[in-house]
Amino acid sequence: MADFAVRFFLCNLGISGIIAMLLAARRIFQNHLSGRMQYRLWFLLLGLLCVPFLPFCPLGFPQIFSWAGGAQNTSVTGAGAAAGEAAVINSAGTGWMNDFALSVNRETSSAAGYVFLGIWTAGMLVMLLFLLRSALRLNALARSALPLQHTEIRRLYRRCLHETGIKKEIPVYTTAYLHSPVLVGVLHPRIFLPLPVISDYSETELRYMLLHELQHYRHKDILTGYFMNLALAVYWFNPLVWYARREMRSDREIACDASVLQMLPADSCEDYGNTLLHFAQKAADNPFSFTAGLGGSAKQLRRRILHIAAYEKPTASKTLRSLTAFVLIAVLLLGLAPFVSTYAAQDSRYRLDASPETISHIDLSAYFGDYEGSFVLYDSEKDLWRIHNMEHALLRTAPDSTYKIYDALFGLEEGVITPEHSRIAWNGQVYPFEAWNAPQTLTSAMEASVNWYFQAVDKELGAPLVSRYLQEIGYGNEDMSGGFPTYWMESSLKISPAICAARRPLVRLPAATRRSPTATFIKVFR
Repeated sequence: MADFAVRFFLCNLGISGIIAMLLAARRIFQNHLSGRMQYRLWFLLLGLLCVPFLPFCPLGFPQIFSWAGGAQNTSVTGAGAAAGEAAVINSAGTGWMNDFALSVNRETSSAAGYVFLGIWTAGMLVMLLFLLRSALRLNALARSALPLQHTEIRRLYRRCLHETGIKKEIPVYTTAYLHSPVLVGVLHPRIFLPLPVISDYSETELRYMLLHELQHYRHKDILTGYFMNLALAVYWFNPLVWYARREMRSDREIACDASVLQMLPADSCEDYGNTLLHFAQKAADNPFSFTAGLGGSAKQLRRRILHIAAYEKPTASKTLRSLTAFVLIAVLLLGLAPFVSTYAAQDSRYRLDASPETISHIDLSAYFGDYEGSFVLYDSEKDLWRIHNMEHALLRTAPDSTYKIYDALFGLEEGVITPEHSRIAWNGQVYPFEAWNAPQTLTSAMEASVNWYFQAVDKELGAPLVSRYLQEIGYGNEDMSGGFPTYWMESSLKISPAICAARRPLVRLPAATRRSPTATFIKVFR
């Protein structure tokens, strides 16, 4: 979890860049995007903010900026495919991010990772407390509110429901603690009207207010607000996320204004704008996090007035331009999804530092038959590589039983087991393989691939010592965060055929102990 916190903070560099690009694209295409489409751009950001927490890297998205990290090439055939091989070897999609994240993880101690995790968790708790306080204040407001009794306003409200095509009769309440109408709730929505609005009843202005709140309900803006508040709690340390939330709320109101104006006659735009101006002095920025209302900050109101003044009814050509601009921006942003994935920040592919001239592709598919695998042969004297199935040769996977060779060497090196005394008593647990349910020596454990034997060796060695050995020999991603002593069994520790061949010798035993363990392994493998 501590490693995840470090990688998550690194992914925020990509998230910040994506927010900056979204803001820039929004500015560039502002004359082509409708108010509603401009607001929907933020839905893409909400989706991208979830990417670091997905258990997979969404590489299915088109990677527009393949030039930034090297084009991803998954099929290299023939000796003449040197250019394609170079693309895969030097970088695989997010290779530069992988290497950067990996280097930071190696240089960042586990203690520092836990400090990051502690600060991040504390910040989230504080943010959740603020949201809880807002929810409690809103609950107190709801308890003090009274159902709307004004007969004429209730009649006007029913007409507004009919105009918007909403069949659900949303309850309307009055309260003295608000200056602007607001919509509250997702499953049980309610509209709250300030008492001054009731007392200074103006049918035209109140109609605009009710239509505005009903458009919020129609487009499920409250639910979107919940997601954005949750994202803000998780990304509380990122100032660009705070800015994005503020801009999203502003665009939400502009989109809602556009939906109302689309229902009104063309000569009603000025009256609608005057209604906003009338409430500008009273309607300060909404103090509640879980509501959608007519009010906003002075800057937001100014943007909305300018939008209303320039509003024109959408035509087919304008709608097509708006949709085209939205799709272009969506493809651009979604193509960057792998760069904000903590899965991508984990080194899921090995970056092989070798020139294309030193690599020859060989076809051994006849030997693999129906199985999919890879073969890597490295000539250390001539610095030459012979590789079958480049994609799989670079892909990191869990070592599983192949790791037992190294585990045994660690035990032999530290004297936990010796060639003469390697017997470990059976712990009494019944395993699905009969050969496992008995005391084991190194020879029998290797022959029957007995998991518990090597886990017992690991426990004797201890996690810090095993971690030191993994770093010393450069074994895979050197990641034991998946839990000790199961880290090598479909867990966090990953390795690829290419890295096995590239890092040599894998274990350097002292001269005093080198001969005996080696002899033992020769005997085992015979």
